[in-house]
Amino acid sequence: MTDAGDSFWITPASPTAEATPLVFASPHSGDRYPDDMDAAPGLSPASLRSAEDALVGRLIAEGPRSGAPLIEGRIGRAYVDLNRDPGELDPALIEDLDGPVGAKTAAGYGVLPRLAGDGTPLYARRMTLEEAETRIATVHRPYHQALGELMQATRVRHGRAVLIDWHSMPARAVGAEVVLGDRYGSACSARLTRRLRDLFEGLGWRVSLNRPYAGGWSTQCWGRPDEGYEAIQIEISRGLYLDEATLAPSAGCSRTQKALGRVIAALCAER
Repeated sequence: MTDAGDSFWITPASPTAEATPLVFASPHSGDRYPDDMDAAPGLSPASLRSAEDALVGRLIAEGPRSGAPLIEGRIGRAYVDLNRDPGELDPALIEDLDGPVGAKTAAGYGVLPRLAGDGTPLYARRMTLEEAETRIATVHRPYHQALGELMQATRVRHGRAVLIDWHSMPARAVGAEVVLGDRYGSACSARLTRRLRDLFEGLGWRVSLNRPYAGGWSTQCWGRPDEGYEAIQIEISRGLYLDEATLAPSAGCSRTQKALGRVIAALCAER
C-alpha cells in the first residue's frame, strides 16, 4: 500500500519483511508541474522534465519489499528542488533578494531552479518572494517533515537510521555507472560505502566516489553518524535504463531493475 501526500508518496515497508534501519528516498522522481508554475512560453516538455530522475522509484521498488520504506517526491524538480537547502533562493529569479548564494544557486540551480536540467531558461519572468516562499511551504517543507519522521521513527526502533538517497545522472556525466556520495566520508560509516561499492562492482558496474556528486542537502542534513543518523547518495547512470530523449524505459530497464533489486535485497538483509 502506498500513502499519498500532495508533494510526496510514501510506500511503507512490507509487513512481511524484517524491518531494517534503512530509509529509501527519491526526491527527484516527481513528474507533476502545478499550473501556477507559469513557465516560459514555448518551453518544451522535454526541457521542463530534463532534470527529473525518471523511473527511479520503479527501479528501487525492491526497497519496501525488503523492509525499507520509500519516500518519493511527486512534484517535478523544475518546480521545487527537494534536494536543495530551502534558503538557497536565487536573486536572479526572485525579486527583493540580495546575495550571496552558493555556487549551484548562482549557476541557476537553487531550491527554485532558474534553468532546466538541459540549461534552458525555465521562466520569462521573475518570481515574487511570496510565491517562492509559498512553493517551499507547500512542497519542500512537507516532504522533509515526512522524511524526518521516517528517520526519527527508524532510529527509535533500531538505534540508528540510514538514509539511502537515490538519484539518476545523465549518461554523459561521468565515466561510471554509479556515483556514491558520502560527503567525503563524513555522512556515513566507511563500512556502508565500501559495502555499496562492492555490491555495485559485483554487477560489473564502474563506481565513482564523491565525484562529481558528493551528496546534496538531504545527505548533508542526515549524515550525522555521531547522532545515530547516516546518509549516502546514490547516482545511477540513465544510460543503464532510460531513453534520455523520451524519458521512456530503454531496452536495459528490466535488466537494471533486476540488478538493483539484488543489490537492495543484499543491503537490506544486513543489520
